[in-house]
Amino acid sequence: MKLTRRRSFATRCVLLVGAMSVGANRPQPPTVEPASRQFEFTYEVHIPANPDAKGTELVWIPVPASDAFQDIRDLHVASPVKTTMGQDPEYGNAFTVFAPTAEQAAAGFAVTMKFHATRREQKVALDGAISHKMISANDPQLQRYLQPDRLVPLNGTIAELAKERTAGDSTQIQKARHIYEYVVSTMRYDKTGEGWGRGDAVWACTSKRGNCTDFHSLFIAMMRASGIPARFEIGFPLPAGKTEGEISGYHCWAEFYLDGVGWVPVDASEAWKNPAKHDYFFGAQDSNRVFFTYGRDIRLSADQKGDRLNYFIYPYAEINGQAVKNLQTRFSFREVTAAEEFGQGR
Repeated sequence: MKLTRRRSFATRCVLLVGAMSVGANRPQPPTVEPASRQFEFTYEVHIPANPDAKGTELVWIPVPASDAFQDIRDLHVASPVKTTMGQDPEYGNAFTVFAPTAEQAAAGFAVTMKFHATRREQKVALDGAISHKMISANDPQLQRYLQPDRLVPLNGTIAELAKERTAGDSTQIQKARHIYEYVVSTMRYDKTGEGWGRGDAVWACTSKRGNCTDFHSLFIAMMRASGIPARFEIGFPLPAGKTEGEISGYHCWAEFYLDGVGWVPVDASEAWKNPAKHDYFFGAQDSNRVFFTYGRDIRLSADQKGDRLNYFIYPYAEINGQAVKNLQTRFSFREVTAAEEFGQGR
């Protein structure tokens, strides 16, 4: 009996080793590459003639940068006006600033910025994410994203609402999810009337409508009021299913910081528009976008004399410290094939 058992055990060991060897040699499924889009983007601005202009005129336009989810290449700025590059001191957003001569300001001038980009899908694994710690108030990288903005207060109605919607939650991920669910289920995407588009969190909370700016201002306000860093991001949408065309305006979204995970993307307004992707847009961003700048209440540089910018995606101009209106813009894109991107001359 003992001999039989020994032989049976030995036989099982041989079979197990053999099975492990076969498994080791079995082809493994390929790593799934994130979805991506390659495109050329064109940002055009026309500054109207100002024959009465006297003094200093300055024009700033935002410049996108490469990061973990997008590559910016072959960026060219065409304009007859002298150009310099800079970054805002708070968020590090890049920009190009134009300083026309008196003659150029009087005649008006145009700016065309073109670049090639690859935008990749961003997905953060949140399964089982647990976070009990609060963010250190001494962390300079995160502290700004716990503070209020002019139109994103963290007290009063916002604080009460955040407390109500996260009651009983013991982790950051629970709070973030409940705030996201509240915003998506309560707000509606509606650009009628007045008030929308400013990113006024209290207005959004009261009106329960607006565009992407309003959705994410309310989300960010409630997150920060709950002690979770959250930041505003803005760029342009790339129409799904189209390979080229004009883009009518900006798109914005948000990210929040989760201990042990990092920055987590959220797109509450897209989730509202596409209920089938409700869960997807909590922790993911598709590739149908290009990112330009962070933040609110932006002071571009010491040369900017007017009010801080609510957000920075469109061109901004001043004459003698006074904001210039009626700047004409046009934004467009076209898909770029691999053959074009890596063809001759590249």
